[in-house]
Amino acid sequence: MTRCNTEDDIKERHGPRPLPLFLAMLRSETAAQPERTARALAGLRAYQDAPREAPIPGMPVAARVGRTTLRDYGGSGRPVVFVPSLINPPGILDLSAETSLLRWMATQGVYAWLIDWGEPGPEDRDLDLADHVERLLVPLLRTLSEPPVLVGYCLGGTLALAAAARMRTAAVATIAAPWRFGGYGTETRTALAAMWAAVAPASSTLGLLPIEVLQAGFWQLDPARTIAKYEAFADMAPGGEAARAFVRLEDWANAGAPLPHAAARSLFEQCISEDRPGKGLWQVGDAIMDPTRLDCPAIEFVSLIDRIVPAATAIGLADRRDLALGHVGMIVGRRARADLWEPLAAWIRALNA
Repeated sequence: MTRCNTEDDIKERHGPRPLPLFLAMLRSETAAQPERTARALAGLRAYQDAPREAPIPGMPVAARVGRTTLRDYGGSGRPVVFVPSLINPPGILDLSAETSLLRWMATQGVYAWLIDWGEPGPEDRDLDLADHVERLLVPLLRTLSEPPVLVGYCLGGTLALAAAARMRTAAVATIAAPWRFGGYGTETRTALAAMWAAVAPASSTLGLLPIEVLQAGFWQLDPARTIAKYEAFADMAPGGEAARAFVRLEDWANAGAPLPHAAARSLFEQCISEDRPGKGLWQVGDAIMDPTRLDCPAIEFVSLIDRIVPAATAIGLADRRDLALGHVGMIVGRRARADLWEPLAAWIRALNA
C-alpha cells in the first residue's frame, strides 16, 4: 500500500523539532503552491524513513568539570581547544570520518581537543553565559599543561573570546561567532524578543529552555531555506552520498540539549535585545569584555552569506577572513577544507614562528 505524504500522515520520529511548528511554517511558506507543499512533505517522509549510520565513536574524556568535559582528539604540537556552541551538539565538528574538522586537525601538526558542554539539568538553571565561561570553560582549560589556542564556533566563539580575556591563552580564533548582536537588525531582534517573552515563564519553571524553542527561532531567520532543503531532499537518490550527508547533518541540527534558564535569559536579553557585548557592556567575572584588547593573537572567520550569524554581527578583529560559505557549510561543506580548515591550520602553525 502506498503511503500518503500528507501532514496527517507525518509522524514526529526523525524530523524537525518541533514538528507541528515546522508544518505550520510549511503551510505559510507554500500556501499558494500546493505542489511545493507535497514535495516538501515527500522530502520530510524520505528523511524520516532514511536508514541511519552508526555514529562516529567519541574520543576519550581527559577532564571533567560538572557536566562539561574536555575530549582528547590527539595530534602533536600545542593544545588547540575547539569550543562549540551551547546550541546543538558539538558533533558538527566531528560529523563523519570525511567531514571531521577535529580529526583532520589532529593530522596537521596540532593537538586537538574538544569542549563537550554535556546535558544540563534543572540544577544548572542559574548558570548564565558568563558562568559557563567562569565556572566550566576556564577551569577545564586550566587542566592543560600549557596555554591553549582556542577555536570557537558560533556562540562558542563568543564564549572563547571571554575565556581568552580571563586566562592566559596562546591565541584565539573564532568561526561565525556573534558579538555585535545589533547586527541582527531591528525586525529579527524584535521577533526573537517576542518569542522569548512568550516562553520565558515556562523556561523559568522548568529551569531549562528546550532545544525546540531555539530551533523555532532559527527557522524565523530563514524559513524559505528550511522548506527548500526538504524539497531538494525529495529529489535525492536514496542511499546516495548526498542523501547520507543530508541525513547526518539534519539529525545533528534537530538534536541538542536544552539551555539552562539563566543562559537562555542572558542570550535573549543581554545579548540579542540589549547587545551588551557589542556595546562593550558584557561583564564576565570582574571584567568588561573587549575582544579588541586581547593580549594574544586573534583572528575571526566571517561568513558573508550566513543567515544564522550575519556578517554584521562580527567581532571587529583586525585580522578578519571573509568566506562565501554558509553557517554550517563553513565546517562541513564541500569547500570547507580548502576555504576554512586549511587556512585555520596554517594560521595555528604560524603561531610557532
